[in-house]
Amino acid sequence: MISEAPHVCPHVADLSLRNERILSHMSIVKQVVGRIAAMLPPEVDVDNLESAGVLGLVEAAGKFDPTRNAQFKTFATFRIRGSILDELRRNSPLPQHMLERVTAVRKAHRSLTAPATIEDLATATGMSVDEVSDTLAAERFNKMISWEQTTLVPAGNFAPPEAGMERNEAITQLAESIEQLPPRERLAVTLYYREELRLKEMSVVMKLSPSRISRLLSHAMFTLGELLRVKGLTTCEAFALS
Repeated sequence: MISEAPHVCPHVADLSLRNERILSHMSIVKQVVGRIAAMLPPEVDVDNLESAGVLGLVEAAGKFDPTRNAQFKTFATFRIRGSILDELRRNSPLPQHMLERVTAVRKAHRSLTAPATIEDLATATGMSVDEVSDTLAAERFNKMISWEQTTLVPAGNFAPPEAGMERNEAITQLAESIEQLPPRERLAVTLYYREELRLKEMSVVMKLSPSRISRLLSHAMFTLGELLRVKGLTTCEAFALS
């Protein structure tokens, strides 16, 4: 007598596939958190961000539709990032002293002629260079803007027919501006944006503490924003203090 193959309930099969997706993509959570943490002030609770990221992964596994020709990793990364940013908006308000620093740096920036430097901001506000760098990170957090989420566009009116040419020119100007950065800042930008390393991985390569690297990135992004501002270009990051 031939035995029949055991029947697997479709619901059980779907649940098993969902759980497999979650377990096999947990590393994405740490990767996304690691990249976001490099852009945030040091007082933000990273453990909470990881918990939010896991919830985003679970949500992605439950809602993923493979018939839409999308890779689960791409879909999950988007959901994880969104969940982490939502957590930041809800539960990580900046302390009053940091908000006061942000206000002081914004005011000082408006009074300086481009290209301003972080050293100029430090002199104008009476803060140390490290304090200004941390304040710039807090400003990015306050506005929920990260460098890789922004699109480089020319300042002023944007004519659709020239969009491609304008963007190519902007990218060229950005590349030239990166070359003007000091060596360590240029390396930090390259490792973070091109190699997509996390803060801890960059720390090993550069032999610097994660907090030092975070400040280098903050310094570099502000400098790039100022260099682009002089050239008549802008990013959301460059105008975060406007």
